[in-house]
Amino acid sequence: MARLNDEGQWIVLMGLLVAVALFFLALVVNQSALIGQTTTEGVLEFPKSDIRDLRSAVFDYVDAGRPDGVYEDIVEISLDRKNAVVSFEVKDGEEPQRYRVTIHYNNGMTVYNETTYY
Repeated sequence: MARLNDEGQWIVLMGLLVAVALFFLALVVNQSALIGQTTTEGVLEFPKSDIRDLRSAVFDYVDAGRPDGVYEDIVEISLDRKNAVVSFEVKDGEEPQRYRVTIHYNNGMTVYNETTYY
């Protein structure tokens, strides 16, 4: 019997393996791009400057002697400009001239709570 020539079968099989490997690599690269994008968005959307501004406004409020109407202004401005629900509470501390300040910030994605003595 004559010997069969099976060189073509190996070429087709190797082509199939290369195609499957490329498909798998494309899938992995696509997933890593999506994961990297959401991680970056999470870092960029953290409102660090908004929280710093809020802390500064609250501490200025305490330094000014807690004037009437300023609490409502801070809460309304945060809601109007930053779309953030803000509340804070200032209580007298154990030591004279020290206040216990509790700050709550929530913009729908980030929740920040702080209790400090000022």
